[in-house]
Amino acid sequence: MTYAVRYYTKTGNTKRLAEAMARELGVEALPISEPVTEAVDILFLGNSFYAFNIDPEVKKFVGSLDKTKVGKIVNFGSAAMLNSTYNKVKAEADKVGVAMDSKEFHCKGEFKGIHKGRPNDDDIRAAVEFVKQYK
Repeated sequence: MTYAVRYYTKTGNTKRLAEAMARELGVEALPISEPVTEAVDILFLGNSFYAFNIDPEVKKFVGSLDKTKVGKIVNFGSAAMLNSTYNKVKAEADKVGVAMDSKEFHCKGEFKGIHKGRPNDDDIRAAVEFVKQYK
């Protein structure tokens, strides 16, 4: 299996998850400003809600994916208020014909004092355990 990890973050929370997951997979976590140029079986895509939607940069990134190079997307992220971005990401992936895995990882993220310290060490460990099922 081949993997890539990309993330979008404004606070650094999702980056922390991405880096831990990437270490477990033996790849580098990169921001979505770095396109996926190599063929991968699984693209782990980290993102969050911003103003009740995924960021336009995430939409643009997913829209740029080549379905012949990306087997499927596994969604992950953190957020202070809302949980899953799965449906928003899937809607964008469907437009370009890239499959989404039905599983995803999500945990609380700190924002303006809400959920202080999250993601914490337990969240990071849970993210690493989550990616192990794909190895």
